[in-house]
Amino acid sequence: MAARFADIPFLRVPVGEDAHRWRTFPGERTLVVAARTLTSTIRVLEVLPALLRGDARITVVFAHDPGSAFGDGSIDLLHDAGCRVMPWEQLPQVEPDLILSASEHIDLPAGRCPVLVLPHGVGFQKYVPDSRAPRDRLSGVVPDELLEAGRAWMAVSHPDQERQLIAAHPKTAGRTLLVGDPCLDELLVSEDRREDYRLALDVQGNQRLVMISSTWGPTSLIAENPELPARLLSQLPWDTHRVGLILHPNVWSAHGAWHIRTLQAAALDAGLLLMPPVHDWRPALVAADAVIGDHGSVTLYGAALGRPVALAAHGSEAVPGTASADLARLAPRLDTDGRLLAQIDDLVQAHAGRRDQYAEVAARAVERPGESLARLRAAVYDLLGLSLPPTRAPRPRALAAPANPAGPVTSWIVGTRLRTDATARAPLTIDVTRFPSAVARDRPETERSFWHLAVEPAEERDRGLTESASVLLGPTPAPDLATARHWARDTLACWPGSLLAVRALRSGVCLVELRDGNAVEVSSTDAPVTDPALAASAVYACLRADVPPYEIEVALRLDGTDAHEKRLRLRTVTP
Repeated sequence: MAARFADIPFLRVPVGEDAHRWRTFPGERTLVVAARTLTSTIRVLEVLPALLRGDARITVVFAHDPGSAFGDGSIDLLHDAGCRVMPWEQLPQVEPDLILSASEHIDLPAGRCPVLVLPHGVGFQKYVPDSRAPRDRLSGVVPDELLEAGRAWMAVSHPDQERQLIAAHPKTAGRTLLVGDPCLDELLVSEDRREDYRLALDVQGNQRLVMISSTWGPTSLIAENPELPARLLSQLPWDTHRVGLILHPNVWSAHGAWHIRTLQAAALDAGLLLMPPVHDWRPALVAADAVIGDHGSVTLYGAALGRPVALAAHGSEAVPGTASADLARLAPRLDTDGRLLAQIDDLVQAHAGRRDQYAEVAARAVERPGESLARLRAAVYDLLGLSLPPTRAPRPRALAAPANPAGPVTSWIVGTRLRTDATARAPLTIDVTRFPSAVARDRPETERSFWHLAVEPAEERDRGLTESASVLLGPTPAPDLATARHWARDTLACWPGSLLAVRALRSGVCLVELRDGNAVEVSSTDAPVTDPALAASAVYACLRADVPPYEIEVALRLDGTDAHEKRLRLRTVTP
């Protein structure tokens, strides 16, 4: 259960009435981080360690402001990170030297210490509801009273944002600091780790990772198209595609992980990479081959990385004249009711050789990328009244590899189509396309194209699917042929509605046991046959087409493309 405001005790150390009696590190300055929302807390925790690395002169405590609708999860995050957290009502007693926050809408007590507000996205590109009044306000702008008191400083990533702020809020004149964007800097410096991130997410070299990005609110992508992840998974073949989803932390904070996972249950059963809001979404974005997004910052980050971008939503709260608005003008729209595979193919092909397609948009969002941490550290130390440490200025570091959030897919709808018949010189050619059954749609059969349900009976929790399956898939590879046949016969006896059972062997072949007692060994000259579902698909298609699956060569073409062809040999297994 998330900690609540009333659960946070007053701190006695490192700040408090008698803190000097208990602390080990005395500190010369006190920096208080105002943690109001989950989003802003995440951003500060990402940035602050690099700024204060190795400096014992600065004492850091976090003050939890309970006034936000999006505060849930922030306390847990702080405690998990090992931060010292005090209640907001203790803040007037602390007398900090600097207050730092990535949330502009904070109710600070009277005082004279400066307040530095970091952006928690790219610039000032959205109008958001004002929690203090029944109106909307420009996201990122601090309250007038802080500006009038001369306490507030707002970090910006581009000079255009300073001009935008002055035009919208004249009191911001002279109260901005150009620092850049630490998040984008880390994304850019992580590009050479892209293959590592894809490997961590189990995205293979021949697969395309399509990343969905959604901000929060009623006009966001996920609000307007909550079924889009499942629809993409139902139309993008499994062997050549993966689908991920990055949601704004406000969605997680407002609705909770349980509700999000319930809404996306079908997509999750189909292998959706639902990225958590802390850290792992960033390397996942670097790993992406295409981004489907809206007017949120993550979509703009994807464009700045040179990825193909299509918009599935773009809300009216987007601010005209910003980099996000420029992206909305340039990026194509995704027809969410149309043929998604063809649209994704067209998007990627049109972008090929044009990685700089959105370079001007990125240049309008962030000036002098790569320098943000050094600039931000200089600003923090200046506001604290401390000299810079003698160590070198911090530089952006490559992101750590993400954890794979996807659960196992245990049942499939598999399509097979006989493309060419076997001849003396050429093998039987079969196209194979697989979709997770959790999202698969009904598709018609023809004389040469067939569909079947393949299930892993040891893992599939829906007994009805296993009872309906034509193909039963074995668990881990068997040590030998006898073990594989014993498992297959027992499994077919347990599930009498199935046509065949298949299990891989450690030797690199697969054993396919038929209902009539015959068996087929599937091997390959190219590489070990490690995917029993593909071996079973070849045998199943032969049986449905009345082609004896014995002593023949088969060319399997995944999703109908020559680039993903696998050569298999089918031969009879003697009793």
